[in-house]
Amino acid sequence: MSKVFRTPDVTAPRFRQSGHNIMDKEFFKNFKEKYPKYKDLEPSFIKMIIKKFNETFWETVIETRDGVQLPEGIGSIFIGTCKRAKGSNIDYAKSKKYGVSVSNTNWETDGKLAKIFYTSYASKYKFEFRECWSFRACRNFKRAVAKTYPENWTLYIEVDPVKKLRNFYKSTAIKKANEKRLAYKLTDYNEFDI
Repeated sequence: MSKVFRTPDVTAPRFRQSGHNIMDKEFFKNFKEKYPKYKDLEPSFIKMIIKKFNETFWETVIETRDGVQLPEGIGSIFIGTCKRAKGSNIDYAKSKKYGVSVSNTNWETDGKLAKIFYTSYASKYKFEFRECWSFRACRNFKRAVAKTYPENWTLYIEVDPVKKLRNFYKSTAIKKANEKRLAYKLTDYNEFDI
């Protein structure tokens, strides 16, 4: 039996999280003090450079299977394939259209979901308070992942919801070491040499 869908009230008051902008006057002042040869650059040009870097960064994360290591060794970001949540994943557009609660089944991706993962575990050098770092993707990054994931969903790593990410990194490091060892052995192999 279908459950009647109650349309959310779009005019109701909402809680908005206050935004935090790090590119303020103090940021540009500190930047020009640290890098005096760039003191003539306009703040708008610096913002454009940062935005272009971020766009290139998340496009690279989407294109590569293993993700991308962040600068200064503060972690890495990758896209993982996860199983669908046990609860209902409501498709609000279809539910509003039909008046009945319709769940999103993700037939294009065999019921799998994309998630953007950030981890600081695999960094080469451990740094203090690495557990305190977090990552929140921007809207453009999320939308690009949502658009490209159904086309290339088999490309991405499947992440087990029960196991920790550090176990994944340990196992992939072992696999890579074994592949290198095997590749080294096969370079000298000659099947006609008995």
